[in-house]
Amino acid sequence: MTTDLTRATAAELADLLNAGSVSSREVTRALLDRTAAVDGAVRSYLHVDEDGALAAADDVDRRRAAGEELHALAGVPIAVKDVMATRGLPTTCGSRILEGWVPPYDATVVRRLREAGMPILGKTNMDEFAMGSSTEHSAFGPSHNPWDLDRIPGGSGGGSSSVVASFQAPLAIGTDTGGSIRQPAAVTGTVGTKPTYGGVSRYGLVALASSLDQAGPCSRTVLDSALLHEVIAGHDPMDSTSVDAPVPAVVEAARRADVSGMRIGIVRELTGEGFQPGVQARFDEAVQHLVDAGAEVVEVSCPSFTYALAAYYLILPSEASSNLAKFDAMRYGLRVTPDGIDAPSAEQVMAATRDAGFGDEVKRRIILGTYALSSGYYDAYYGSAQKVRRLIADDFAAAFETADVLVTPTAPTTAFRLGDKLDDPMAMYLNDIATIPANLAGIPGLSLPSGLADEDGLPAGFQVLAPAMADERLYSVGAALEARLAAAWGGPLLDCAPDLTEVSR
Repeated sequence: MTTDLTRATAAELADLLNAGSVSSREVTRALLDRTAAVDGAVRSYLHVDEDGALAAADDVDRRRAAGEELHALAGVPIAVKDVMATRGLPTTCGSRILEGWVPPYDATVVRRLREAGMPILGKTNMDEFAMGSSTEHSAFGPSHNPWDLDRIPGGSGGGSSSVVASFQAPLAIGTDTGGSIRQPAAVTGTVGTKPTYGGVSRYGLVALASSLDQAGPCSRTVLDSALLHEVIAGHDPMDSTSVDAPVPAVVEAARRADVSGMRIGIVRELTGEGFQPGVQARFDEAVQHLVDAGAEVVEVSCPSFTYALAAYYLILPSEASSNLAKFDAMRYGLRVTPDGIDAPSAEQVMAATRDAGFGDEVKRRIILGTYALSSGYYDAYYGSAQKVRRLIADDFAAAFETADVLVTPTAPTTAFRLGDKLDDPMAMYLNDIATIPANLAGIPGLSLPSGLADEDGLPAGFQVLAPAMADERLYSVGAALEARLAAAWGGPLLDCAPDLTEVSR
């Protein structure tokens, strides 16, 4: 076990805390000091709550000293994506239109973190309203990839992935609408899980696309993701989409790490052509590790996946245009009075506010979505996309008749350079080609590091997909693969990342 508290895993920290070897204040202080040292270069956080985190840590230490029975992760600090409502802390969604807004309530996920005694270190950066694959669409500037500060940390949850990869937090909360937990995990060498849709409450999550959004864990190990998954999952009557069913045995599966006899399905449409050679090579090696661990590999075909990207970029903008209509300058958030008008109408104030408060990518998607939902075009666009969504779900169902889990590379490439794709939205959207189908079907997915690509020495990701409410299969496969890869590498992949304390920026 490392003696550096910032590099300890959440499971290791939990063991230290429960044994009385270290206090939550010591752990929290170490992580806050790490943030002070490196976040000027990485820019993972939009807001750091030093006083609140230390107060929460002190409360856990006091309760532990008094002999109270605490949650296993009590005292382990965490960062939260700035799309989750946090009582008393700013929640901006990376947008100027919500700059300075402080919610009067906690999202259910945040409430469960607090109830578990996990100090919240701060709110992480993100693409505005979770629209993007690089975190370059944040109104407050991009986050950076700890492996190479000139490259993107993924998106929309690049702040959550980079805060974990740069050892500023052992755990973070992300949200995944089309891959925004898994793709950032892939390009930063971390682990990210999108639970089954409805498996984690969406109450208090500022909605982008209500039928796609799902909160989930970001971590450095598969076990840590499972431990956090168990904290935040479960039925919530405040969320009408919440699944009223027992939480899958994710921690038990991660500890078991057994794939013997499992059938691993390789999705023909999501490998090979279009994937960076180094990414494909690491994927192929990872599959072989699973075979060596006792799994059986089969090939499956999901032909409707060819249309997933097009369907997604009709469904998501349509739902976004509806969800973002509430930012009307009347109830909360930014209000801009148009110049040169003495007595502007409500419509004029709203137009001026939305023009000033929304960034280009948000405006682009609102326009696309409003058009797709407009009279005369609904059936041709939104309705047709929903039919494709049904076909994708059917393809998954057929594939799971043959395989217990499906596997793909998480993203087609490693992290690209900041600015490379800002002027080419389609090239940006293609980063989610392997992750989007899971959101359309509502099934769970996990990404873990598969190694470094030969071309650039940057992390590649390995994605595991499972049937709805069979999230435990993700952790069985992920943990088994993680153990074999760590043995091959001689330790965690992040040990190969640059030492950011030597970076002056």
